[in-house]
Amino acid sequence: MTTIHLVDSHLVPTSGQIPSPNFQTATLSEVRESMLAKAVASLPPDNPSVSVKAVRVPGLNGAPDVRVLAYRPTAAQGLLPALVHLHGGGYVVGSPERKGAEHRKLAVDLGCAIYSVDYRLAPEIPFPGSIEDCYAVVKWLHSNASQLGIDATRIGVMGESAGGGLAASLALMVRDRGEFSLAFQQLISPMLDDRTAFNADLNPLAGEFAWTRQDNAFGWASLLGSSVGKQDVSPYAAAARADDLKGLPPTFISIAVLDLLMEEELEYARRLVRAGVPLELHVYPGTYHGFVPSFPEAAVSIVAERDSREALRRTFHRQR
Repeated sequence: MTTIHLVDSHLVPTSGQIPSPNFQTATLSEVRESMLAKAVASLPPDNPSVSVKAVRVPGLNGAPDVRVLAYRPTAAQGLLPALVHLHGGGYVVGSPERKGAEHRKLAVDLGCAIYSVDYRLAPEIPFPGSIEDCYAVVKWLHSNASQLGIDATRIGVMGESAGGGLAASLALMVRDRGEFSLAFQQLISPMLDDRTAFNADLNPLAGEFAWTRQDNAFGWASLLGSSVGKQDVSPYAAAARADDLKGLPPTFISIAVLDLLMEEELEYARRLVRAGVPLELHVYPGTYHGFVPSFPEAAVSIVAERDSREALRRTFHRQR
């Protein structure tokens, strides 16, 4: 059975074949190098309206420093809101360069600073390496906000796919540790629940394209090893495992209706509402996992990008 007839016609390549990552341990290094080369090659020329710097943030508890790409509009005055961005890639691939072009535009458009985190990847560094890297960056931002020209009351986190899962887990970790707070979390097609990799009762019409059951199982197994799917998985690895969602920051969730992860995302959204967390939820028809970067010119992709951007604008610049 195929579900291609349910896909928005503008999201189908002329070949009719929608590729999936098809991750394999033996080829991960090659895939990472290829993705990084493409990302760097696609970066626009230097723009005097935005500065881009690579910084090193001290890791916590003896962990190595975390590389971060920092974007800041050069004409901005005063303390800026800050977006901590966590890239996607199934927890096993990806880099902050991947969204470099978009971040240059977004920083200027929204008048914000953006810190894109080069967290450590699985399977070489399993849980909790990646989430602790992300926490270290947010803690550093809060601790040095005034020196960095950042408004500590307007620091939020955003991620796509695995980055969305990390963002959700990071919001839980920040809430539970109580050292500081986040202004919001923006979750784009987030990976939230390792149990989806073993759920035989998933929607049979979701997950055919772009992010398959095999890809999902590989990503979670790489992050969690033999613990994947078992009862004691930490919510800081898989946010859906959290018993209590009360006290989380205002949340934006974007869902592709044909995504394998659609049901776990809808369930997380339902639980957030029941926990009293302010929620903005968008579900896009005819779409699959990662549709926006695959076809950015499609009408539904333009709408999804606009919804995400304008939600950030409202959060950053609402009346205070």
